[in-house]
Amino acid sequence: MMPPRSVSIVGSTGSIGRQALDVVAAAGDAYRVVALGAHRSVGDLARQAARFHPEVVAIGDAASAAELAAVLPSGIEVRVGTAGLASLGELGDVVLNAVVGFAGLEVTVTALRSGRRLALANKESLVAGAPVVQVARASRGAEIIPVDSEHCAVHQCLGERRQAALVPGPGTFGAPEAPADVVRLVLTASGGPFRGRGADELAAVTVDDALAHPTWQMGPKITVDSSTLMNKGLEVIEAHELFGVDYDRIEVVVHPQSVVHSMVEFCDGATIAQLSQPDMRLPIGYALAYPERFAEPFGRIDWAGISQLEFGPPDRATFPCLDLALEAGRTGGSAPAWLNAANEVAVAAFLAGQLSWPGIAAVVAATLAAYEPTKLVDVEDVLAADAAARAVAVAVLARQDRSA
Repeated sequence: MMPPRSVSIVGSTGSIGRQALDVVAAAGDAYRVVALGAHRSVGDLARQAARFHPEVVAIGDAASAAELAAVLPSGIEVRVGTAGLASLGELGDVVLNAVVGFAGLEVTVTALRSGRRLALANKESLVAGAPVVQVARASRGAEIIPVDSEHCAVHQCLGERRQAALVPGPGTFGAPEAPADVVRLVLTASGGPFRGRGADELAAVTVDDALAHPTWQMGPKITVDSSTLMNKGLEVIEAHELFGVDYDRIEVVVHPQSVVHSMVEFCDGATIAQLSQPDMRLPIGYALAYPERFAEPFGRIDWAGISQLEFGPPDRATFPCLDLALEAGRTGGSAPAWLNAANEVAVAAFLAGQLSWPGIAAVVAATLAAYEPTKLVDVEDVLAADAAARAVAVAVLARQDRSA
């Protein structure tokens, strides 16, 4: 019998982290949780630790460390702060990065530099820090298995032979080259809660409206990103970096049923798609078990119950965040870091009731208009670009407040 595969879950108290623990529990003795980490959720972390008995628990908020240590089962090491969370990237056979937003960058880089399998659910770290992440990705033993449903679908559609072509060799730099027979990637978008509405109908939508996603259950930030189509824009950048396909060969189509998760078109005209009901446990299980298949079925389709699968173009005029993301991706360098930082500032303001929904795209556009390129060589460079963009975005918000 094979020993259990050890797993480190960073962001364990969020939506993806909780579902990952469900997947581990469903697998019986096949996986062993060696580390758990979250930013501030002391109670949830303690309950998870009591159930899964990790060796290490990390909490990002230093002020909560003593409270956490007091309620953890004995014998568990507590690590603290950003460095503590990042250090979990050195533990386990598989590191699941389920941290929300840019804060996941150091976990991504640490896991890859330490030669781990990175189950990547934190797209922002690859988007913002691509030049640094790609160098770390070339570390001996390192690999990325995407957990985003769309990129997991592409990974499956490419197949085993083509996956080998996407693994960078030690010392290489930049995204891998796409296999020569791949013509196009097609990423599907549900369209979010505002699909079919015009810009005049969206001026006064509320936070609750934006969080009412029709097909997926996700955290607040990614759900708002889905409503603006920024999430899909970030996913296009991520697909470019993961699979080495240029932007002219990545297409977005709206597919409201969320059953077809992505497609790959090949040079002979064949298109291969991955289909399942929307359930994030499927890509999580795929990333943990690869190259084997996870034994528990998640997202199984009742084919007799599916009456139609619809596809159509996105409304780029009503949802300008998609093109803002593509523009930043094509610019490259530190531009995606500015895009991501501006979006995080704007979404946080929207969730706090300080910005209208259309204002999210306006803040991102104004921030990118002030973009000043910098070279990204190491993590500190990415952090500096992120900080510069956030300062601009905060200033844009302040100007909007004064003019309101």
